This record gives sequence, C-alpha cells and structure tokens, in this order.
Amino acid sequence: MESADGELVTRVLHGDVNAYGVLVSRYRDRYARYAVHMLGNREDAEEALQDAFTRAYRSLSRCEEPERFGAWLFRILVNRCRTSGARRMRRSQTFVHDEGALLNASEEHPAEQTMWREEIERAVGELSPDQREAFLLKYVEELGYEEMSEITGVGVSALKMRVMRACDRLRVLLKEVHSG
Repeated sequence: MESADGELVTRVLHGDVNAYGVLVSRYRDRYARYAVHMLGNREDAEEALQDAFTRAYRSLSRCEEPERFGAWLFRILVNRCRTSGARRMRRSQTFVHDEGALLNASEEHPAEQTMWREEIERAVGELSPDQREAFLLKYVEELGYEEMSEITGVGVSALKMRVMRACDRLRVLLKEVHSG
C-alpha cells in the first residue's frame, strides 16, 4: 500500500531518508516534463529539478501542509524554472529546441506526438515566459486557476489573461504555419 505524502514527510523529518526517495520518485517524471517544457532543454530542466528537490529536502520542516507536499514542491520548481529562465535570458540565450528532451518529456502524452508536435513546441517556445508558464500549468499540468495562483503567487484573473493571451498567440503562430 502506497504511503500518503504527509506520512512520508513525517518519516523524513524523523530521519528516514529513504522516505524522501519515495517522494522523489513519485514526482520526478511529471515535474521533469514541466521543467523541460518550461526551460526548453534537458540540462537546464534537470538542474532546476535537482535544485528544487534539494531545496525542498533542506526546508522540509517549513512545509506547512505535509499532505500537500507535491504542490509545495511544485511551487519550488516553478520558482527554480523562473530563476533559471531569467539567468538564461540575461546571458542572451533563446529558447532551445531539444528534440530528444521533448520526445522523452512527452512520452506520456500521445496527443503531443502528432504531426503538429514540433510546431506546437516551437510556438510554445516563442511565448513570453509568463504566458508559457501559465499555458503549461493550465494545459500540460492540467491545474485549476486557484492551484496555479497558489503555485505562482499571481492572481487568478491575471493567470486567466496570460492563458488567454498565450492561446491567442499560439493560434496566430500555428495559423501562420498552416497557411504558410
């Protein structure tokens, strides 16, 4: 029988390091997929993910709702992705299209493996970081606006606007491809 997050967090806080391994394996693949989509390449995504897991472990005693460890960890990852993305922008790099990482990251989503997948990924990469983050949280991670707000610290109405603008921009970008 699978242990609940709250129980695992309590075990870790009482010295059971293996319980943290269970938490890592529970969230690693899904959160890696988000990080790859957000950052555009496996190396940056892996670094952000490892940093998030390390930070979560070090500050586990500050997790106010251990039963919601996954959401708490996800907020940490979102912030690490933002930091990594901002750092990359400062170095004047652009969104990197790493086909291997994208293929691996989307294995669980057969709909992404259509003939449009490459163009969709390119178009998502052209969104502003705020729009890309909101779009991915809503449509890839399938979160509700309240949970998105809790994770990002951005108001629900602003998130709805970001998602709407992201969808509008994607329609334009994909229409250009389709008609061009």
